[in-house]
Amino acid sequence: MTYREILRRIQFRLQGRVVHLRPKNTPKGRVLISYTTLPFLDTRERTLNAHSNRWECKQMAQEFLDRGYAVDVIDFDNTRFVPKHAYDFCIDPHENLERLDPFLNAACIRVYHATNAHWLALNSAEYSRLKDLQQRRGVTLLPQRSIKPGHGVDFANIISTVCGTYANETYTYTGKQMFQIPVSSTHTFDAPADKNFDQARNQFIWFGGAGAVHKGLDLVLEAFAAMPQYRLLVCGKFGEPDFQAAYHTELYETPNIKSVGYIDPQSDEFEKIRKESLGIVYPSSSEGCATSVVVAMHAGFIPIVSPETGVETKEFGITLSQNTVEEIQKQVRLLAAEPRERLQERAKAAQHYASTHHTRAQFAEKYRTFVDTLETERQK
Repeated sequence: MTYREILRRIQFRLQGRVVHLRPKNTPKGRVLISYTTLPFLDTRERTLNAHSNRWECKQMAQEFLDRGYAVDVIDFDNTRFVPKHAYDFCIDPHENLERLDPFLNAACIRVYHATNAHWLALNSAEYSRLKDLQQRRGVTLLPQRSIKPGHGVDFANIISTVCGTYANETYTYTGKQMFQIPVSSTHTFDAPADKNFDQARNQFIWFGGAGAVHKGLDLVLEAFAAMPQYRLLVCGKFGEPDFQAAYHTELYETPNIKSVGYIDPQSDEFEKIRKESLGIVYPSSSEGCATSVVVAMHAGFIPIVSPETGVETKEFGITLSQNTVEEIQKQVRLLAAEPRERLQERAKAAQHYASTHHTRAQFAEKYRTFVDTLETERQK
């Protein structure tokens, strides 16, 4: 960490855990973004690339700065901040919008920035998966991805969303205007120069974050454990002790399954994996738009995913009709059996879709248009 970044963190604490950003000229107004302060405190590339929301939050602030607004940024879980100024816009992705509402001026436009399904749908989905697992395996695991209930979206005037169809539909009950913004990707790739699809056709990856059951790893492990002719690489975070205990055999003692763990998409190890693997299998129970799948598509993996991932599979991928072990096995077998030319077409199309729909440039363009909408609304 640089000396400048250390000073920035000290100032951040002295200012009540608020990042204050100022435009070049006299501010024409003020914006409050309740999201993440991290990208303003640690500007290293590896920090920005660790999750798409970090760069996106920074870009959101920049769009307002470019238009002459002063911007205050707090963390979405900051429960102590109380506004001292009038704001033109307040943006939040969770329950802070509800908490802040009494302190905001009446003219402030409140924006709910949806990054996941409504908490009621998300929590119900995880509990449903945990209950199904209990019935299949006779083991009770704890929820890892449930979020705090709240009425944040109900206090919003408008919704911006980086989610796919599944998550967006959980907010239609509000009747509020919803503005679609494509989620960005933390990494992009050139096409593998020497990928041999005949050799890669029988190897797949699961690539995800914390919450193994929520993200369908249990189903994927059970599916591949019963298909020894196919190889599975488990990449990402699956470190919950109860899950590792319940699936120790599949994770560590099954010959065709290798537990890789956390992996940097920019690493040589990941490059080797993407050259030797055909697709990503990701039957998540609930996502806004699964950024791990987006990154995998950028890398040329063919997606086999649940509708709940929020990722469009078009003609290149496969959307599971059911989130079951049997359906996963069926689709893996069908995909692996396709001719080499068709697999090449699918991988190329997946990468093309990701590179034209899920990029930082696309996010910036769409968010800029969204800010146009907000300013128009503000002037009414």
